[in-house]
Amino acid sequence: VQLQASGGGLVQTGGSLRLSCQASGRTLNHFAVGWFRQAPGKEREFVAAISYDGFSTYYPDSVKSRFTISGDSPKNTVYLQMNSLKPEDTGVYYCAARHLGGARTEPHEYAYWGQGTQVTVSS
Repeated sequence: VQLQASGGGLVQTGGSLRLSCQASGRTLNHFAVGWFRQAPGKEREFVAAISYDGFSTYYPDSVKSRFTISGDSPKNTVYLQMNSLKPEDTGVYYCAARHLGGARTEPHEYAYWGQGTQVTVSS
């Protein structure tokens, strides 16, 4: 499966963005999908994940209640809705997929990665 992340941009503190992870080659119905971000000089950080059946979602405390991950099967796309953005949310956001598995929080557990989209939150 190939993944294409998009939707990043520059937004002020408190603003919102919706990121998209468009899949091609295979249906995402058989994949758990995760979102990660990486700020300059920092390790890649888990942001959200959804199980392959869409029934389970996971978030770290840092984004819980602000970010929502969801899937659109007909469009073969997973979204990350980000509200109440903070400067510390700044980074390159990546989507990733793992086949027929539950959602995971560690980058090494995902075999397929998109190219990343930049999110910058100004103070």
